Amino acid sequence: MSIAPRDLGIAQAEVRPERTPAGLEDLAELRRRRMLVLALNLVTCAAFAWLAAEVLGAGGWSLVDVGIFACFLVGLPWSVLGFWNAAIGFWLLHGVRDGLARVAPFAAAADREDPLRVRCAVLMFLRNEDPRRAFARLRTIKASIDATGQGHAFDYFVLSDTSDPAIAGREEEEFARWVAEAGEPGRIVYRRRERNIGFKAGNLRDFCRRWGTAYELMLPLDADSLMSGRTVLRLARIMQAYPRIGILQSLVVGMPSASLFARVFQFGMRAGMRTYTMGQAWWVGDCGPFWGHNAMVRIAPFVRHCELPLLSGEPPLGGHVMSHDQVEAALMRRAGFEVRVLPVEEGSWEENPPTLLEFSRRDVRWCQGNLQYLRLLDLPGLLPTSRFQLVWAILMFVGVPAWTALIALAALKPFDSDPAGSFPTALGIALYLAFLLVYLAPKLAGYLDVLITPNAAKRYGGRGRFLVGALSELVFSFLLGAATTFRITLFMIGLLFGRSAIWSGQARDVHALSWTTALSGLWPQLLFGLVVCGVLAWQAPAVLAWGSPLLAGFLVAVPFAVLTADPAIGSRAERKGLCAIPEDLDPPWEITSVRTAGRER
Repeated sequence: MSIAPRDLGIAQAEVRPERTPAGLEDLAELRRRRMLVLALNLVTCAAFAWLAAEVLGAGGWSLVDVGIFACFLVGLPWSVLGFWNAAIGFWLLHGVRDGLARVAPFAAAADREDPLRVRCAVLMFLRNEDPRRAFARLRTIKASIDATGQGHAFDYFVLSDTSDPAIAGREEEEFARWVAEAGEPGRIVYRRRERNIGFKAGNLRDFCRRWGTAYELMLPLDADSLMSGRTVLRLARIMQAYPRIGILQSLVVGMPSASLFARVFQFGMRAGMRTYTMGQAWWVGDCGPFWGHNAMVRIAPFVRHCELPLLSGEPPLGGHVMSHDQVEAALMRRAGFEVRVLPVEEGSWEENPPTLLEFSRRDVRWCQGNLQYLRLLDLPGLLPTSRFQLVWAILMFVGVPAWTALIALAALKPFDSDPAGSFPTALGIALYLAFLLVYLAPKLAGYLDVLITPNAAKRYGGRGRFLVGALSELVFSFLLGAATTFRITLFMIGLLFGRSAIWSGQARDVHALSWTTALSGLWPQLLFGLVVCGVLAWQAPAVLAWGSPLLAGFLVAVPFAVLTADPAIGSRAERKGLCAIPEDLDPPWEITSVRTAGRER
């Protein structure tokens, strides 16, 4: 269906069929990039498959060999694409002069000094969150936007799905206090739904029905989101300059934290995100990602074209879509609007879970939401790249139980009846090391990016401190990976029996975990690790030694969870600058404001 400008409520440039809808890139060039990335991934996967077949089939194929090979093939593609995204991103950052212009040709519009002519609604979504924490962030965002001189273009909405009456009462108190202090009742709105039908996506649709026609743009925020006014203004100016961009996602990074778990996790994410996102943006182009928050969204086409279907069947895979964002991105692109990401670290933050158990709770919600995409793959009219994005989101979690099963099968491999000496040890070690390199490539590329970019390491406290942080994070990532992959595997087994995740508030403050709590949540990981490591120690101690980076996390899951959550250890790491990020050492005003509000609670 063609879309007339009057239906959208926006100015609209002529769409040229040989270019993307906003006229930003040549479609033939994008197709060449995508074919190159596809070829690189297919060749790499084929090489790994051949190498694995040579290793496993050296003494004849057993059922265990077949199982390991199948699991390897299922889990491999996610890591291979991550490798090539990081490699391409690194080349764009350091191998060419105009890397950002190649992936974000719209970025120059952010620096224009034109006054805003579009109106934007800033939306914060709450469900059983700490009201003072959430309102402090939104107040800070408003103050920062007002400081740009363009605050007149923005209104603010707190959209609550809180089910706890006590928390809801505190939300109303915080809202009344803010309105009284600001003296702008029409620009600050609070609304609470009695029932959170459709989860966050339903909350957003309710806003669009009630208030959406008054605004061209909306900026969805989670309860832990924070953005600088300058960054918000830059996104709005890009959207104003390009009416055919439907969604513009900012690059979201972690905020400073006194939790050791959050500090180390976001240090690694910060390093890997820029190269990975640059590489991904180079080939996805106009079919970019949407993470559901810290992004500008054009309301009219969103309302008209991005309503989510109600999935057939019962939960966990039926009913309302939980992970709404990437589906909305695919629908927005289907409607003829570009979905873009601005891969620049600037003024867009979120908080990361402070403990392993909170991290796992978030993971299983994402897992269930992404697996619901299985019911959406046949949506008509999706562009191939958008449909691939949905497939990729599914594979992100389907590969997890495959790796868990591979580890379990590897423990059985020594019981195979292969003749002595038939296993190609050198080839097996080469396969193992090559895969580890591919698996770690996004992080390693990010760390190298910081080390060779002039003055970048200084923002992390210097090269020495940065290298200590990088080494700490690599160890941390192996320990975390074992614990979380097994948790997701158990959850996916539970999905087969109708188990479902709960969408509710998160514990975001630093807090300790007792040994009892950690053991009750992580005993399956410990038991699995004891069995696998025990079998390998008995039958193949050399394999156990080589596999220790992948296996240690199962054995130490409980102390890992307790120690990384300990507030005293986190405070000591913060004082020492372990895994410090730039905002730790030179905090912008927005983060200082939120920290001050937190101390006053």
